Amino acid sequence: MMQNRTHNCNELRMEHVGQHVTLVGWMENVREVGQNFAFVVLRDFYGTTQVVVEDEGMMAKIKDINKESTISVTGTVRERDSKNPKLPTGDIEVVPEKIEILGRCRYNELPFPINRSREADETQRLKYRYLDLRNPEVKKNIILRCNVIFALRKAMIEHDFLDITTPILTASSPEGARDYLVPARKHPGKFYALPQAPQQFKQLLMVSGFDRYFQIAPCFRDEDARGDRSPGEFYQLDMEMSFAGQDDVFSVIEDVFPPIFAQYGLYNTASTAPFKRIPYLESMETYGTDKPDLRIDLTVTDATELLSDCGFEPFSGNTVKAVVVSDFSATRKQIDKLCADVEVQSGNKCYWFRTDEQGQIVGGIAKFVSERAEEIKAALGMGNNTFVGLTAGKRETAQKTAGVLRNKLGALCPNHMDKERYEFCWIVDFPMYEIGEESGELEFCHNPFSMPNGGLEILKKAAAGEVDPLSITAFQYDLVCNGVELSSGAVRNHDPEIMIEAFRMVRLGEDDVKSKFPAMYNAFCYGAPPHAGIAPGVDRMVMLLAGEESIREIIPFPMNKNAQDLMMGAPSFVEQKQLDELHIAVTEQEEE
Repeated sequence: MMQNRTHNCNELRMEHVGQHVTLVGWMENVREVGQNFAFVVLRDFYGTTQVVVEDEGMMAKIKDINKESTISVTGTVRERDSKNPKLPTGDIEVVPEKIEILGRCRYNELPFPINRSREADETQRLKYRYLDLRNPEVKKNIILRCNVIFALRKAMIEHDFLDITTPILTASSPEGARDYLVPARKHPGKFYALPQAPQQFKQLLMVSGFDRYFQIAPCFRDEDARGDRSPGEFYQLDMEMSFAGQDDVFSVIEDVFPPIFAQYGLYNTASTAPFKRIPYLESMETYGTDKPDLRIDLTVTDATELLSDCGFEPFSGNTVKAVVVSDFSATRKQIDKLCADVEVQSGNKCYWFRTDEQGQIVGGIAKFVSERAEEIKAALGMGNNTFVGLTAGKRETAQKTAGVLRNKLGALCPNHMDKERYEFCWIVDFPMYEIGEESGELEFCHNPFSMPNGGLEILKKAAAGEVDPLSITAFQYDLVCNGVELSSGAVRNHDPEIMIEAFRMVRLGEDDVKSKFPAMYNAFCYGAPPHAGIAPGVDRMVMLLAGEESIREIIPFPMNKNAQDLMMGAPSFVEQKQLDELHIAVTEQEEE
């Protein structure tokens, strides 16, 4: 028995007929079918139960209650005349002798119907998130999230990892995204930062002698929102292992993830160990992305030599990539939409031609390739009813556009995509460095604390001009599932000398390393074990398992795309007194 109730609203069955019960919950709906007769749907966290009002006194009571008020119903369970096989409680109903208001809803109109809240405007849903969460379809995603986190914790503990929490207030460090800064009242002019990840702390735990660490870690990054990225904060399964390398990390993840995905996912099939390993450059060349969806059996083919001189101007002097699709049956309207969608997503055009039922090249840019039809068909392996999608531009542009095209073709052609499964892979051998889009200078490609492939020797050769820094790879890896990047990880650079040389490549000297990462640098000087780790994103994981397109659907209280909490009114202005205590002067305030 629970306080204020004898049963929940999903519990009563035929064996309870005749029992005297008390239920509590929200009054979801009232359907009047006569002067003193009505059906009331009572809903709590667990489900719903039908309550039947049959007398004048109870009818008067019900009419005085707005929908979504919380009520207590005490009465007798009886068998329903008209049963509902779709409901677990569809065989019974409760005839009340007492109805008590526990929490009155004081509004006659709700912002949206509770059971149809997902159809409402997102701004309204986020402003009234506590009402949105009453919708069982919304609530089930949060329950799924809880179950998945429990399963992850259980699995990690069974693999001898310790659940250790790390600080939230820490020092700012250059980890690739903008920090959220917190002014230090007792130290005017100085700031804490919310951790972008527990990266340094988990490595320091390894130096401290803890062999295996994990936590469901909150991370804070001042980034713009995307469909698969929530602004502000997110959670990850953060883990680190001492005396371990890449294969050790892979072994743990490949043991932990498939059972959880198979049990809790929308699909009950998931990759088994070992996951496919794809070098970064190969992934870009074969799939046009470093996040390949391996459920799609299409690949990207280089067609530069074949088509760059065909007379079609966008191909001239550019890299040309092709995606060849056999047994293609889409209409011209679908092809036009495909090309438009690719251009919207990638910012670049794609082109096409195809063979008809007789094997003749038709459509799109057919006139530029018809003269060499047999050569081109042979080179691309084209039979009858074969479609060729094409992209062009600088190598990276052509690759990435082809990657978008491949994904769109997979969605358009069900015979080329086994959708109902979870397909994992590892992307390995990432470049250590890249040219920053904003700076135009050499920057770390992934994690700055990663071990370069070749160690100190390769870094010294790069510094001496003997090796192109962009050719250096690192022991960095991404975990990808169904085209979604779940995580980045790496074998860590635990040698102070290698660390200094690695940072020197991006214009940070020894003094910079010692000042920006004092704890890490000093700790490594006391004998650090080789260690490696990874941090899969919990939010993205649950999004995949739930089959949702937006990450906000699986977060209890998400921000909107502009990093605003519409329900709580954050961010907000604060009183001048608070600013004075923190020694902060606001030079200009934007009007709301």
